[in-house]
Amino acid sequence: MSGTARLGRRGSAGADAAYLRRLGPGDVAVIDQVDLDRATATALLDAGVVGVVNAAPSISGRYPNLGPEILVEAGVVLVDDCGADVFTELVDGATVRLHDGAVHAGDREMLRGFAQDRDTVADLLEEARGGMAAQLEAFSANTSEFLGRERALLVDGVGVPAIATSMRDKQVVVVAGGPGTAEEVRSLTGFIREYKPVLIGVGDGADALREAGHTPAVVLGTVAELDPATARKARDVVVPADPDGFIAGLARMQDLGVDPVAFPSSANPEDMALLLAHAHGAALVVAVGFDASLGGFLDRGRSGSIPSTFLTRLRLGPTLVDAPAVLALYRSRVSIWTLVMLVVAVLATAVVAALALGAGPSLVLLLQTGGQAVVAWATAVVRSVVG
Repeated sequence: MSGTARLGRRGSAGADAAYLRRLGPGDVAVIDQVDLDRATATALLDAGVVGVVNAAPSISGRYPNLGPEILVEAGVVLVDDCGADVFTELVDGATVRLHDGAVHAGDREMLRGFAQDRDTVADLLEEARGGMAAQLEAFSANTSEFLGRERALLVDGVGVPAIATSMRDKQVVVVAGGPGTAEEVRSLTGFIREYKPVLIGVGDGADALREAGHTPAVVLGTVAELDPATARKARDVVVPADPDGFIAGLARMQDLGVDPVAFPSSANPEDMALLLAHAHGAALVVAVGFDASLGGFLDRGRSGSIPSTFLTRLRLGPTLVDAPAVLALYRSRVSIWTLVMLVVAVLATAVVAALALGAGPSLVLLLQTGGQAVVAWATAVVRSVVG
């Protein structure tokens, strides 16, 4: 298999948004990510890559991460654990060939890793399931550390920025750029149209809202991952910041006509959006593009994100509902006036038909019989909607 090498950043925690935007169909992604997570793998597939060269082990054995399985099931060639030399041996934009765990440039073998396939990934995942116990033990310590660092934010809401968008006693939909986000947004179109919730787009989630025909009132994300065109249409732009309020890349965003507000926190951008909605009095927060399962909870790609997600969900409590639950419970309401007008229209049609046919004396009987049938039908519809 051959393709164009696109080099990511050495030592990066994952493929960031700026790197993913550089990828296109036929490319070979060159990354450095231990425990390749599902979100990154899905983003690589969406970009159309045909191969992935990972400097690090895609499955370390700490827990059964889902990314490698997604790639190999889709037919993407995965060359694993190649070492940091990939970033010095390979040239960005050069054509490379992947074969039997080796990376070739022309006739020369540049480096060698381990070729993953369905069987090897399945074996590694089985072994990794035994590592979940140790991972959960480490989670306890990480959670205590995160709580100590972000106690004021989680308990008292200290640090949450003031914004122009009002969320008090309103329903809020927070859209993150996770796997299946676009489909979930499309499925919620009826809910959004009927209830008109405040829309918050996080990173690529803001783009998913825009592509579905919605304009987010608030966009939140790093300078690198926010689309300036989407950000300019939002009423509020919120950017994660260092504890001192410093925003990396602020000048660039201001040059593009966007003046964001800082949100100093070490939490995930997705969790920051949830905390933002909660602190501003949202009555209900619907999470779109979030994975609340245990596998997805551990498969985050960043160890620091696990306590952030866990504690944020505890903070919001019953205010937070995941999109699949909303989709299962939501039914579009039918206006009573709509039913009344429908009944009137049916009866009027019956009258016109009777007069046209010269029904005369039988008109009353026709209206009586037809009216009873229509009323019975309308009653059944109302009962199905209400009950």
